[in-house]
Amino acid sequence: MAETKSKEKSLVIVESPAKSKTIKKILGNEFQIEASYGHIRNLPTKDVATDNLGFDVNNNFEPKFEIIPGKQKVVKTLNELAQKVDKIYLASDPDREGEAIAWHVRQILKVPDEKICRIVFNEITPKAVKYSVANPRGIDMDMVQAQQTRQILDKLVGFKLSPVLWKQIGNRNLSAGRVQSVALRMICEREEEIEKFIPQEYWSIHALLDKDGKQFEAELSKIKGKTVDKNIKNKEEAQAIVDYLTSPEAQYEISKVTQKTTKRKPTAPFITSTMQRAASSKLGFGVQKTMQVAQKLYEGIEIDGTPVGLITYMRTDSVRVSDDAQNMAHDFILENYGEKYYPEQANSYVKGKQNVQDAHEAIRPSYPERTPESIKKYLDNDQYKLYKLIWEKFMSSQMAPAEIANKTIEITSGDYTLRAGTSKVTFDGFLTLYNDAEDDEEQATDAKIPDLNKGDKVVSKKINPKQHFTQPPPRYNEASLVKALEEYGIGRPSTYATIITVIQTRKYVEKKDKALRPTLLGRTVSKQLVEQFSDIMDYKFTAGMEEKLDKIAEKELIWVKVLQDFYAPFMEEVNAVMKTAQKVTIETKVTCPNCGKPMVLRSSKTGSQFLGCSGYPDCKTAMSLNVMQEMEEEGVNETSEPPVRELTGEKCDKCGGDTVLKNGPYGKYTECVNPDCKNRKPYRKSTGITCPKCGKGTIVERKSKRGTVFYGCDKYPDCDFVLWNEPTGETCPTCGSLLVKKQLKKGTVVSCSKLGCSYKIEPEQEEA
Repeated sequence: MAETKSKEKSLVIVESPAKSKTIKKILGNEFQIEASYGHIRNLPTKDVATDNLGFDVNNNFEPKFEIIPGKQKVVKTLNELAQKVDKIYLASDPDREGEAIAWHVRQILKVPDEKICRIVFNEITPKAVKYSVANPRGIDMDMVQAQQTRQILDKLVGFKLSPVLWKQIGNRNLSAGRVQSVALRMICEREEEIEKFIPQEYWSIHALLDKDGKQFEAELSKIKGKTVDKNIKNKEEAQAIVDYLTSPEAQYEISKVTQKTTKRKPTAPFITSTMQRAASSKLGFGVQKTMQVAQKLYEGIEIDGTPVGLITYMRTDSVRVSDDAQNMAHDFILENYGEKYYPEQANSYVKGKQNVQDAHEAIRPSYPERTPESIKKYLDNDQYKLYKLIWEKFMSSQMAPAEIANKTIEITSGDYTLRAGTSKVTFDGFLTLYNDAEDDEEQATDAKIPDLNKGDKVVSKKINPKQHFTQPPPRYNEASLVKALEEYGIGRPSTYATIITVIQTRKYVEKKDKALRPTLLGRTVSKQLVEQFSDIMDYKFTAGMEEKLDKIAEKELIWVKVLQDFYAPFMEEVNAVMKTAQKVTIETKVTCPNCGKPMVLRSSKTGSQFLGCSGYPDCKTAMSLNVMQEMEEEGVNETSEPPVRELTGEKCDKCGGDTVLKNGPYGKYTECVNPDCKNRKPYRKSTGITCPKCGKGTIVERKSKRGTVFYGCDKYPDCDFVLWNEPTGETCPTCGSLLVKKQLKKGTVVSCSKLGCSYKIEPEQEEA
């Protein structure tokens, strides 16, 4: 009897092995789950200098995709499996990127169309996955074309603008990006604001008041009925107010007492940007780390031997919550917190800006009943922290408002009105789980203000003027940059982490104390791009292009038409700039230690950056970029006199070049100015005393491994002479050995360094 070919299993293709394990547990043995390991095909990666971008601009931008190097084995495996099954489900992520991955996988599978379908789910739970399998659909080509258009746009901008930067700055490692360069502009412009900011002086007036022995504090809020808003400009104005308020005629009377209870409602559950910001401020996570941890929570964590997807999809703009999730939250809150913690009607949220991603849900726990503590032992520390944040944020979003009692008192004295106020939480509501505020301002109690009524008299105990200065806007950190990008409409949930990572990888931006600072190279790149490509670098233009991509996905625009409208004026602008592009010299605030001319930013053949003298080739001095970093730490700015790095007079023991003295985290050190050497040595403070043992070296200050200061010959290891106390430079009149200083409680004792010699000068004798 002929053997029949078995086709019992269906094939489900996902992106990652972690996701496949979780789905396998849900669907069982009738389904074979295989991973594509991300994208299968992409536009060809060619040298930027070539004109082959992987799409034909003269043929409706027809792309020519190729299998990503190293993915041939994956393609072969998927095709072998596809031949053995009756049904293939493409189950990549539920966004444009996931839709594109599904389409590319379909293109490499050598099977009929009727065998293939697309399934999507927002959470990896039995209900969601089984529902998607029961309700498959076709591939959404509008979403695919939106993703493809983004790819082509990004490649056009990057590959056409980068050569302009090469020609002007002379570094072929530079690159421009359609969205990344706009983010860089934001950071550079914020830095310019900070540098141009001129602090303005202002004063506030504070009073310590007393009512029947009970004291409380108040602050001046009005003058002649007009609100005081940094209007007291100097000490003289402040003192005039203080003089009146401390004068005998100053009488203080309660002019107004206001008491009211307000309700503070919970905010919506997380979307991608708000999760990234909260993880940054509350957990100290970078944007990329947050997304990596969230990805693992979404794809599945092993719990009692079974992979479980713990959160819904983490790339979303939506604040919508499913009915099932609301019902589960309702039951959990009633059971664990009681009826008063659940609102009269279920909370619902609407996001102002709608886009294609709003078809998804907000980020929430897939199983609200799985509390962070109940699964803590299955999670690593980062996973637990982020899951706890997501769980508490979601659960609090479904809870009752908090009730806060506010009390405000106004005290009048002549033309001046002082104000005192407190807030007290009378019902914590959702605050029992989550507080959005960085500072817990509601924790103040009402006890510091006594019971007061309108017309009551109070006595002034002290009037305290305080000087202040206005502050410049803060530098962006990763979280606040994401917020700004979202407000401008630049980028989308799937791109925020990439944007921030790329500008740091390119060395255009560096992170220092969590703040994003533009490097000199980044500022130069941004300046050139903004001056020459005003449209591409315009915030509104970039946001408008994002909206067009959304409209392609929503069937409102045709992708080819969007690209055609962009391409012609863009290339006209690029060609015009390339014709007139001139080399740019990036001058720094560092002065050459040899000739005094400004140092400029240069690139080596390998693309690394260093400082070189602007007097080259007459002066060939070069040094590392660390010099500029040290200047920033020393507070040098555009108006400061540029410091001159003094040569030590010592030669580098490796290459014979000059050395300069620098400050580092472990103290002073010397560094070779030769950028190809950069040899560093700890700085040894010289005593100027010739070593008595070898007669060649000089005694210098040194430190042991434990950090103990001692003194030794700088010719070590050739000469091993050491002293545990600082030498005075004088010799002992008894034996001729060096005298040393010892710091004791009774003062400085000078004694002989030779063991066994009793010569000593006590503090009293020394002073005499």
